[in-house]
Amino acid sequence: MNTFRNLKWSRVVWASALLLFAGCHKAPPTAQPSEQAHPVTTAIATQEDTPLYTDSIGKCTAQQSVAIQPQVSGVLTQVHFKQGQKVKKGETLFTIDPRPYKAALDKAEAAQINDTAQQQNKEAQLKRSQELVAGEFIAAQDLETLKADAASAAALVQSDRAAVDTARINLEYCTITSPVDGITGIYQVDVGNVVAPGPNSTLVSVQTVDPIYVDFIVAERELPAIREHSAAGALKLQASTIEDKTKSRTGELTVIDNSVQSDTGTVKLRATLPNSDGFFWPGQFVNVRLILKTIQGAVMVPAEAVQVGQVGRFVFVVKPDSTVELRVVKPGQLHGEKIAINEGLKAGETVVVVGQIMLSPGAKVKATPVTEKTSTAE
Repeated sequence: MNTFRNLKWSRVVWASALLLFAGCHKAPPTAQPSEQAHPVTTAIATQEDTPLYTDSIGKCTAQQSVAIQPQVSGVLTQVHFKQGQKVKKGETLFTIDPRPYKAALDKAEAAQINDTAQQQNKEAQLKRSQELVAGEFIAAQDLETLKADAASAAALVQSDRAAVDTARINLEYCTITSPVDGITGIYQVDVGNVVAPGPNSTLVSVQTVDPIYVDFIVAERELPAIREHSAAGALKLQASTIEDKTKSRTGELTVIDNSVQSDTGTVKLRATLPNSDGFFWPGQFVNVRLILKTIQGAVMVPAEAVQVGQVGRFVFVVKPDSTVELRVVKPGQLHGEKIAINEGLKAGETVVVVGQIMLSPGAKVKATPVTEKTSTAE
């Protein structure tokens, strides 16, 4: 019994000794890692002259659009153009059978010749009678009759002259020409058909394409600024295709409509663009950018630098000690891949373009400047 107690006591002594030994040899504390710098891509804010603009969607409209219609009735005998062809003013488009109208002109001219001869005879008789009236060889009443006959003959000749003019005009109408320089559409009547004047008698349309109009609308609230800036001179406008904004043409604002559309609160505007190469087409929809003025020395940064948070729009500015500062800014308009900063940033300051998601105010960064070969969208 005493032996068992002694063995148990010995075990307790040995366990206590081991714990005391372990306490005298503690493991060294683990070293805390230093704060690591976050890799980011940066850009320097620049100063550039940039336009103040308003964007819209516009529609191209021909400056002149003419529906070619016949002015006389007849059989269509010839078409002198190809559909979609460019034509010049005065170029022949159609021919209507001229023979009936040539015959009518010949008849009117013959009647004029005959009546002119009759007029000359009446005037000669009147002249002779006036010489005889002094010797009382002719009655005064007969003289008055001769005067009336001569006046009637003169009136008939004048009527014949009008008939000849009408017949000649009708004959000229048999040759239909283009009234403008433009492009023809699809013709509506084939050779051999009888055509006649009327509201639904269009043979083809001709539309001018150079210059070309671009009609677009802006909100009523934008009208005061547009009127103010246009007072200093014609405002420039850039129009581009819907598919590719890089392909554009420059024109001028030429018309501000004289009223606001009360149902939509918009105003219609019209610009004129040179279009000698036919780049734009009547009826085509285009992107429109109306330039109001040029802002000198605007602060510009890549658009990706501007973030949105609870404080509003902000950028991370890299300080000289490689830490970042959250800076609330007031952005302006986009200009390609850049955006104007109206307030909160100065030219020459460095902003983070890529890598903002891991940052907080005061965070340390390892900056790589953005280059032309580096896409800020990556």
